[in-house]
Amino acid sequence: MNKNVETYFLDGCGRCSLGGTPDCKVHSWQDELQLLRKIMLDCGLTEVSKWGVPCYMVGKSNVVLIGALKDCATLGFIKGVLLDNKSGLLEKQGENSNVGRIIRFTSTDQITKNESKIKELVFQAVEIEKKGLKVEKKKVKEPIPEELQTEFEKSPALKSAFYALTSGRQRGYLIHFNQPKQSATKVSRIEKCKGKILNGVGLHDHYKHC
Repeated sequence: MNKNVETYFLDGCGRCSLGGTPDCKVHSWQDELQLLRKIMLDCGLTEVSKWGVPCYMVGKSNVVLIGALKDCATLGFIKGVLLDNKSGLLEKQGENSNVGRIIRFTSTDQITKNESKIKELVFQAVEIEKKGLKVEKKKVKEPIPEELQTEFEKSPALKSAFYALTSGRQRGYLIHFNQPKQSATKVSRIEKCKGKILNGVGLHDHYKHC
């Protein structure tokens, strides 16, 4: 029994203020998460805790994560883009998800009904790791919004701090700033993030302590 994983089922991932409270999303999907856990262990995967959630590995490679969203329990495949999705179960978690794929579940019946398909995907994922297959990541350059460029012109220090961030952190901010259609909303987001940028902190860095 993995004590860190047991803590997840009791208190959640800890990534938000609801962790350790009855309102944590994990409590809404206990039966589904426990069933997914059993299936992962039945597949012979090693259970560890990573990023605050149960992670299932083969050797030293991460294969699958289980988790809870507000409206469902999820099974997330690290290299899901390489899997054969003939079952139609896999989907992107968000429009910017290039590599990972998830399956959403809203009942134990749904999981039980698709158990053989789930295991087939897991075994595919295991073979991908055993063969050492890699995902060729597409580098999509996010545009610098005019609003941010204006702030750079006002504050060279902000510009220097931004470009001192890792490329991943830069991209995270740019996606965040580019999402709104209204210029005023973009400006508001930039204002709220200035302190983090100047301190060399990424948009989601606080999650990494989970």
